[in-house]
Amino acid sequence: MPTDDLGTALASGPPPQRVVSLVPSLTEAISATCPEALVGATDWCTHPEDLEVTRVRGTKNPNLKVIAGLEPDLVVVNKEENRELDVRRMRERGIAVWVTDIEDVPSALTSMRRLVVGALQQPVPGWLDRAEELWRTPPLAPRGRLVVPIWRDPWMVVGPRTYTTDLLSRLGWSNAFAGPDADPDKRYPHVDLADIDRDDVDLVLLPDEPYEFTADDGPEAFAQAPTQLVSGRLLTWYGPAMVEAHEVLAGD
Repeated sequence: MPTDDLGTALASGPPPQRVVSLVPSLTEAISATCPEALVGATDWCTHPEDLEVTRVRGTKNPNLKVIAGLEPDLVVVNKEENRELDVRRMRERGIAVWVTDIEDVPSALTSMRRLVVGALQQPVPGWLDRAEELWRTPPLAPRGRLVVPIWRDPWMVVGPRTYTTDLLSRLGWSNAFAGPDADPDKRYPHVDLADIDRDDVDLVLLPDEPYEFTADDGPEAFAQAPTQLVSGRLLTWYGPAMVEAHEVLAGD
């Protein structure tokens, strides 16, 4: 009997034929593995670009009535991105829910394999084999200190115990807000701009999600630290994006 990342068992049975995903990265992973099973996804699920399924609103406010109407065999969520309240309400309706819990690259790879093989009952796809091959190699040589803002006004940054910090550390980057003095419970702390724009920061990565930094909105705020725009998908999405993230970011 397969169990999700939090240890909740999924009843034995045939492979799910109707799956709803409430996490953009998991939507991409399921679509790349067994697209015929995916029947619902959030409004924020943008990959693949030609995805045609019923939309069920957002990650924090899913339309539970619409989800129930899809009669899913399985709903896939994430502990950080989705609300425990919604998970509980779906289970009270008799809907099977699979919860993923990911804080670093190794747990992402383990979680993806558990989802694909255990919950979806699919053979290991090529994208997962490739991701495991790429990310289980030794970390790259140190490249410097960086900061990853995820919001402005007020400014928020990626902190400790996050998938993004671990991914970047394996590419040689040290997160200035995830060192030994960082509060481990403040995974996305609020900071002042002066705390980011410092001469001892080698790079500020400005992603396009959740805040959409652009060439005209973000870089102009920094006078000392160099900035670089980057796809937020490469920094935060687990699944097939992990392959592209290594191939793109390892060479930057």
